[in-house]
Amino acid sequence: MSFAKPILASKLARVNYKGTRTLKADTHPKSHPVCFIDVSSGTKFLTRSTVTSKKTEKIDGIEYQVIVQDVTSDSHPAYTGEKRFVDSAGRVEKFNNKFRRVRGS
Repeated sequence: MSFAKPILASKLARVNYKGTRTLKADTHPKSHPVCFIDVSSGTKFLTRSTVTSKKTEKIDGIEYQVIVQDVTSDSHPAYTGEKRFVDSAGRVEKFNNKFRRVRGS
């Protein structure tokens, strides 16, 4: 059994003229300003990302690509502390009615 040799960090980084390490060019995806919008609350999150979109919006003089999200940290129950109860009895009854076997004689 052979194992691949580990890539040393020194091979991934280059040293610039100031003596600090920089990453190799063209190995990482390009990031750009992105605006994530929560559908349920309307909250906008301004950040940088590699995700692309055709829809754009200009905010404070900066062109942001707009990504619409159904659930974000602003509306997810795990972050908001809301408790949602699901009617499990209704689901079980619906399943039993759908897949009920007819007893033959």
